[in-house]
Amino acid sequence: MLETIWFALWGILWAAYFALDGFDFGIGTLMPFIAKDEADRRAVYKSMGPYWNGNEVWLITAGGVTFAAFPKTYAVMFSSLYSALLLILFALIVRGVAMEFRSNFASSGWKRFWDYCLWIGNFAPGLLFGVAFANLFRGILIDGQGVYHGSLLSLLNFYGLMGGVLFVLMFLVHGSLWLTIKSEGDLRKRSGLVAARVWTALAAMAVIFLAATWFSTRLYDNYLKMPVLAVIPLAAVAALFTIRVFIAKSEWLKAWFSSAVFIIMVTLFGVTGLYPNMLLSSINPAFSLTAFNSASSPLTLKIMLGVALTFVPVVIAYQVWVYRFFARELVSAPEIPAAGLGVVGTKAQNESVTKIG
Repeated sequence: MLETIWFALWGILWAAYFALDGFDFGIGTLMPFIAKDEADRRAVYKSMGPYWNGNEVWLITAGGVTFAAFPKTYAVMFSSLYSALLLILFALIVRGVAMEFRSNFASSGWKRFWDYCLWIGNFAPGLLFGVAFANLFRGILIDGQGVYHGSLLSLLNFYGLMGGVLFVLMFLVHGSLWLTIKSEGDLRKRSGLVAARVWTALAAMAVIFLAATWFSTRLYDNYLKMPVLAVIPLAAVAALFTIRVFIAKSEWLKAWFSSAVFIIMVTLFGVTGLYPNMLLSSINPAFSLTAFNSASSPLTLKIMLGVALTFVPVVIAYQVWVYRFFARELVSAPEIPAAGLGVVGTKAQNESVTKIG
């Protein structure tokens, strides 16, 4: 029972991370194509500034849960997917450095360099997370000793790349909707138009990916055994169409929440279909690591559950406060001196700096 609870928490934490940091991935990926001038680019940075660091907490939590609750899975996963996970880590580091360093000098070359780094630091993780999870659903080349017999190129198979494209499109829609909420003027109009256009590609890709999943994985087995679980993919489909309805009505906040629900349900669709497997072996299903053969001791799981029930609500409450506090003002502000100003300020904070300077 404890193993199943922790498996569910593991999946929920990954879903929460993708729903939260996903809009950062989307905004950063879109910036070179949607930001027409320096004011737009600074608005893009400020739309991410107060949130991206806190959103990464959920990534750390998901990784920590894997390490503490399923140590054998953690060991095999981080050795088998080492190259992909290392690339994700480097990209996230580059993103963080770009967020902090970009505004330190007024040089246009300096800013262009960090703008490029921001794009890499958001596009690469979005793509690679999709590739990694698609391969978890499909199965990877691990033997009975947990030794991986593939390479990074083995992960770049057709189904894995489709998962990467699906994730990128999800994050693009999610990010463009967030930028529409936070910006104003022409940037807001362009963001809304991008959201509507990319949604069409996302809907098409979702259908293709679901069809490929039927032939490339065994995710549907659990849904055929327990039809009640179909509520998860049905909720994903409903959320996807609700996004388009709210976009048509220009109800951007509702569209963004629908996008968050869609991302969560897509992740849970895969995790639920995977259960009880955590690392499915494509060599022999008997070699797979499950929530039961890779879990920590029952005592460890009990102690961890108590800690999680105590502190996770605190983290959630704090993050809700952060979103409510910084969401009050738009990020499109009058042009102000670039040097010496961070990227996390709100309009009111930036205007006060202008007056002081």
